[in-house]
Amino acid sequence: MIIKLAETHLKTKFGDYREILFYDGQKESHALVMGELEGEEDVLCRVHSSCIFAHHFNSIECDCREQMEISQQLIQKEGKGIIIWLDQEGKGNGHFALLKSIEHKKTGLSQAEAYEAAGFKKDARDFAQAAKILKQIDVKSIRMLTNNPKKVETLTQHGISVTGILPTVLDHS
Repeated sequence: MIIKLAETHLKTKFGDYREILFYDGQKESHALVMGELEGEEDVLCRVHSSCIFAHHFNSIECDCREQMEISQQLIQKEGKGIIIWLDQEGKGNGHFALLKSIEHKKTGLSQAEAYEAAGFKKDARDFAQAAKILKQIDVKSIRMLTNNPKKVETLTQHGISVTGILPTVLDHS
């Protein structure tokens, strides 16, 4: 179950969006929508999890903020698309887990391995809410802006047609 709570216009440095707020009984999720997407195919779509370090504190220790900016730039260029923001800090483990994982990451472990070393799941995120939001907005198929095959797999398992994958990598040239 997911219900739409509210909708408003949002101006960003990457164009104008509609923000649609959803609620599943426990957490809020946000959809940033550019253009009219109902019934559309091959819509650019970014499923993005919250990251306090990157989005609130402008940390340079992860690339979450940059991935969001790349996604917004690509959607702006295309003139339509959707970003689904899920409340899944710390790969779904929470901010406490992120803080506890830092000492392990400093030893050379990947972020996922550091979570596990700190006693948490490597990746506890669930992307099913994104599928529910896409169905409610009536998007027919998407091209995912992602580096994460788990997102594609989960959305596909929940009936979303993924027609392409565009990696969100930084161009340092």
